[in-house]
Amino acid sequence: MAISEGAVSLVVGTVLALGALSVVLAPLINGVDAPGAKPATGRSALDDDDRPATAVDALREIEFDRETGKLSDSDYAELKSRYTRAALAELREADRVSTAVSSDDAVEAAIARARSNQQSCTTCGPRPEPDATYCSSCGRYLPGACGACGTPIDVAGSRFCSGCGVQLAAA
Repeated sequence: MAISEGAVSLVVGTVLALGALSVVLAPLINGVDAPGAKPATGRSALDDDDRPATAVDALREIEFDRETGKLSDSDYAELKSRYTRAALAELREADRVSTAVSSDDAVEAAIARARSNQQSCTTCGPRPEPDATYCSSCGRYLPGACGACGTPIDVAGSRFCSGCGVQLAAA
């Protein structure tokens, strides 16, 4: 009895299809997770290892999930109340830490540092930008150092570096 070419290709195709189907369905049948898959525990996506960094991020995420229809109203209400409490606690703690760190002395020291760094233009006077290289009004180079070679420039309004000759002022 001779087997036709069509029958052989049909048998080979069926065997390949069954093999592929068994590979795809094996994790479901055996209860084994696919590589890299997270176990199904019935918990919210926000409870997994890759949860948002802060409760405020979690609030944004559940808001988005609700808007896209991924979260029911009852689940949203529960999660919102939980993460709102956590966000308030985080914000209060951050405020407490920042208040403890910034005392009046620290603020005064920061103001003094800013004033000591203030540049002054011979034409326009003191500049409000503490790290200014050029006057924001007239464009003259302010005292400091040449950006190209590092030579100190002591004369405010200098147009050229005495060390390398590069033009300092805005034309």
